[in-house]
Amino acid sequence: MNHDEVLALFDDRLRRNAPPDPGCRVERDGAVVRQTGPEHGWNGVVWSGLDEAGADAAIAAQVRHFAELGREFEWKAYSHDRPADLGDRLLAAGFTPEPAEALMIARIADLPTEAVLPEGVRLLPVTDPTGVDLLMAAHEQAFGTEYPGLRGRMLDQLRHGTGTVSMVVAMAGDRPVSGARMELAPGTGFAGLWGGGTAPEWRGRGIYRALVAHRARLAAELGYQYLQVDASDQSRPILQRLGFAWVSTTTPYVLRPERALPSVPTGGTGT
Repeated sequence: MNHDEVLALFDDRLRRNAPPDPGCRVERDGAVVRQTGPEHGWNGVVWSGLDEAGADAAIAAQVRHFAELGREFEWKAYSHDRPADLGDRLLAAGFTPEPAEALMIARIADLPTEAVLPEGVRLLPVTDPTGVDLLMAAHEQAFGTEYPGLRGRMLDQLRHGTGTVSMVVAMAGDRPVSGARMELAPGTGFAGLWGGGTAPEWRGRGIYRALVAHRARLAAELGYQYLQVDASDQSRPILQRLGFAWVSTTTPYVLRPERALPSVPTGGTGT
């Protein structure tokens, strides 16, 4: 797999020409592509092609757009985005950075697709609100925090059918111990892996690898060529061993409604 070529495909198909999430719309505002949706949906900037002269004005325009809606939003910046000081400009505009993650991509044909689970653990497809509750419980155990808007987003995806999402929870008896979802972008060749967290006492037994293999098999059956993951430091080494390549780094910069109203500088900030 040529890393530069697949990164260019990713930028073109999932960022510049991003397909909208269910119930959302994708809009182009000059050199910015953003998604606007309901409050519990993902609102944010998926791509920008900015230069030093116009970056601050473009940032200010997005702040105004989402402030008028009262929406928290995320500017999903990548290490290969321009200008090189985009992150500093977002900080100056009041955004809060979340932990950086590795953008990892693999050809599905190069990945294992057999889900090997520890004894006593089974995979349960998530197809209804009860399954979503089990998946949320697994996420909260794995990551130690609640995700208020995620449940509504997953329910929206289920209502729009399996063409946009596939979700699964790993059950040890009646207890959800891990869970993951795969967001599908029809027509792009890319499927995104999300979640994949495992309860602490169940880690190190291969459940995460099994969830990756399970989703890789489903994606292959649906005709997708690539899997994409925003990987934490914890999952990155596992994914690299499975065959994923680290092609960029992504940092979510978040602006919440109470911070979205102050004016944003329109001059260059520089570094």
